Amino acid sequence: MMSVLVWSLVLLVNLNLGVNGLRTHNGSSAATRPAFVNVGAIFTFDSTIGKVAKVAIQQAVKDVNENSSLLPGTMLRMDMRSSNCSGFLGMVGALQFMETDTVAIVGPQSSVVAHIISHVVNELQVPLLSFAATDPTLSNLQFPYFVRATQSDLYQMTAVAEIVDYHGWREVIAIFIDDDYGRNGVLALDDTLAAKRCRISNKVGIPPGSEYGRSEIMDALVKIALMEARVIVLHVYPDMGFLVFSVARYLGMMGDGYVWIATDWLSSYLDSSLPYPSDKMENMQGVVALRQHTPDSLKKRELVSKWRKLTRGSFGLNSYGLYAYDTVWMIAHALEAFFNQGGVVSFSNDSRLSSGGLEDLHLDALNIFDDGKRLLDNIWGSDFVGLTGHIKFGADRNLVNPAYDIINIIGTGFRTVGYWSNKSGLSTSTPEDLQVNRSRTNQELHSIIWPGEIVTKPRGWVFPNNGKVLKIAVPLRVSYKEFVSQLPGSNMSKGFCIDVFVAAVNLLPYAVPYQFVPYGNGKENPNYTELVNRIAAGVYDGAVGDIVITTNRTRTVDFTQPYAASGLVVVAPFKKMNTGAWAFLRPFSPTLWAVTAAFFLVVGTVVWILEHRINDDFRGSPKSQIITILWFSFSTLFFAHRENTASTLGRIVLLMWLFVVLIINSSYTASLTSILTVQQLSSPIKGIDTLKKSNDRIGYQVGSFAERYLVDEVGIHESRLVPLGTPDAYADALLKGSKNGGVAAIVDERPYIELFLSNQCKFRVVGREFTKSGWGFAFPRDSPLAVDLSTAILSLSENGDLQRIHDKWLIRSGCSTDNSEIESDRLHLKSFWGLFLICGIVCFIAIFIYFYQVFRRFRGATAESEGSKSRRLQTLISIIDEKKDPKDRDKKRQKVEENEIRHDSELG
Repeated sequence: MMSVLVWSLVLLVNLNLGVNGLRTHNGSSAATRPAFVNVGAIFTFDSTIGKVAKVAIQQAVKDVNENSSLLPGTMLRMDMRSSNCSGFLGMVGALQFMETDTVAIVGPQSSVVAHIISHVVNELQVPLLSFAATDPTLSNLQFPYFVRATQSDLYQMTAVAEIVDYHGWREVIAIFIDDDYGRNGVLALDDTLAAKRCRISNKVGIPPGSEYGRSEIMDALVKIALMEARVIVLHVYPDMGFLVFSVARYLGMMGDGYVWIATDWLSSYLDSSLPYPSDKMENMQGVVALRQHTPDSLKKRELVSKWRKLTRGSFGLNSYGLYAYDTVWMIAHALEAFFNQGGVVSFSNDSRLSSGGLEDLHLDALNIFDDGKRLLDNIWGSDFVGLTGHIKFGADRNLVNPAYDIINIIGTGFRTVGYWSNKSGLSTSTPEDLQVNRSRTNQELHSIIWPGEIVTKPRGWVFPNNGKVLKIAVPLRVSYKEFVSQLPGSNMSKGFCIDVFVAAVNLLPYAVPYQFVPYGNGKENPNYTELVNRIAAGVYDGAVGDIVITTNRTRTVDFTQPYAASGLVVVAPFKKMNTGAWAFLRPFSPTLWAVTAAFFLVVGTVVWILEHRINDDFRGSPKSQIITILWFSFSTLFFAHRENTASTLGRIVLLMWLFVVLIINSSYTASLTSILTVQQLSSPIKGIDTLKKSNDRIGYQVGSFAERYLVDEVGIHESRLVPLGTPDAYADALLKGSKNGGVAAIVDERPYIELFLSNQCKFRVVGREFTKSGWGFAFPRDSPLAVDLSTAILSLSENGDLQRIHDKWLIRSGCSTDNSEIESDRLHLKSFWGLFLICGIVCFIAIFIYFYQVFRRFRGATAESEGSKSRRLQTLISIIDEKKDPKDRDKKRQKVEENEIRHDSELG
């Protein structure tokens, strides 16, 4: 389809080409390096970029031809033509270059023209190197012979998006020129903003051409002034951009609260203007603009020093001029590699032009560059240092190391407030000086003077000045109206939640037009999840009430900072407990009693084993030894054991056990004291775990998220749940009990339960709060109002107003508890298993060492004499049971003393 378009346009210009229809092709006969090589350049000479590029290209060609080490014996011959920003003229110029055997074309500067010419060069296999076409959709995949010798707007829009995200703004308005350059650039901006959870709230396209004047711009800006966003990205051409700034200043849109971000069209104009135009500078105070970053170098300074002489001081050098200069050198380096590889500059006719009835059009002057693919590959392989930095193409066919300067227009000039690079993001140091990779913590810019000469960061949004009033939904509750309720006969609401919202709104530095809209049928509490979904769907602009912040809800809306703590608790009936005759058994659970008793016996047995052979207190008849074990074990409970331990292992075991007994004694005493002195309240329900294990019915508040939580998270079957609407219904259901058509317990949020228990003295909270959450005001995703209200709520909390509002609505005279408390959990084994484990390990190690010593003696005794198995067993038992002779120890002690005396006499 594109080929048909190309040849159709060729028919329009065949008169310019037909006169040369019989010309022979300029091949490189025998020599591989011709005396000259034709290179074309096509761009708009009288534009901001074009006038700079023309001088830069001419100087680059001169410098290349004067360089003896590059293209020796071959001269570059540059043929420059102006396209006047016309795609048609650009097409004609590209076709005319084919008459002179052009091997490459520099330009165009316009993305619109580049789209058209790229179809021609694809057919004729001539590389097209553009130093200023930044449209991201100009892809090498679609146009293989198109080479972008500058940075893509994809990177520039990424830099804009990171500036927006750095300042915490979430919405921008894009004003753009409605052609390939502007439209595709804004599409790239939209994508990069979306990746950072930001968005373009409104796009204003300006048709190219002179028919769109000041009045049309004024109409567009008036509409923008009525919108919410105050961050405006301007992606246009210079003439249109300055007209926008002029109208914006006239409308007061260059003042406090506005943010203007201009793409690199502005910096290119300013860099090429000598001096800066004062009338235009007055209209742009506080504007932030981007400029393609080019590192400082000796070559760059040399060209800058020549520039005033080359232009006679009429205009300055901008970044696109530097890229145009490097483009010529890129072609020269590629041609050098091309000739070194044996490449030949030769052209041939396209056989398609001499058939199909096209013979009379004399199109045989259009020649195909035979070795164009080789030259193109050498261009892609460029690797040298130019005025703009390292000239090298990445895998995506874009120049490596994209970077931008971020400048701030102020006074009669501008200052650099930071840099952006694809590797490091935003920084105050030049990209070539940075060695760190990008992270959120090292993103920084210098302070910016914003429109209106303010240094504080603009909020970036206001309430739209278009008469719109925010519709704030308020739950129409039928119970617990202290939190939120509607005044009879009006749309006004009152309650704790309402007062908090009003107080927070009053702290905002701007007016918030809103009206409360009741939500619910007034017969039962509304479903809060459905309310949140309506906010996400855009039915309401927000919701104020006792709305719990849950994970699922935060996926669809934004919440403010919680203004009230909440969480699910269990409330159940209770009964007072008397101490009774067996109160002394209540401190420990049955399992703990059993384990403790078992350990008394185990420790007594272990000590008996360790002491039996050497301690007369642990010897005697079997009956007396059993009594000794029992007596010794339980007497340690009162530290009243009379038997002494003689072995080291026995003493270690006893020491560890006495420590365990001390801890158990202390815990038992403390628990029993509490039971006997504090009135105990008993409930069969101990908490959510008890409810989960039972089959009792459970009550919950109508409309509460507790229903889904109990089903989805706790795993309670839905048939066990009973919806209850009022505090009276709570009390009736609890008094009836689960077996009589009521409920065993109620699960609800703590604020409701605290209010319920303030006048219901027959019930108590049992167990612990098993969820942690809070109440917040809900708004649509990315709503800036949620952020500002969060700050206001924190201020209310810090100055004490939030507590005063709470006390006004929720403090009630509670039931007298008579120092009563719900029965505490008994002491369980889990509280002491560590102690028992350590004690058990010590006992095991001591027994192991003891029997190791016994078996050593047994092996020695059996090695001297052979015998039957029964004989050997009797030997083992006798070793274990025999009493160790105290004389053995005395003999060992006497022998040691004699050795010491003998040693002393020898020394004497």
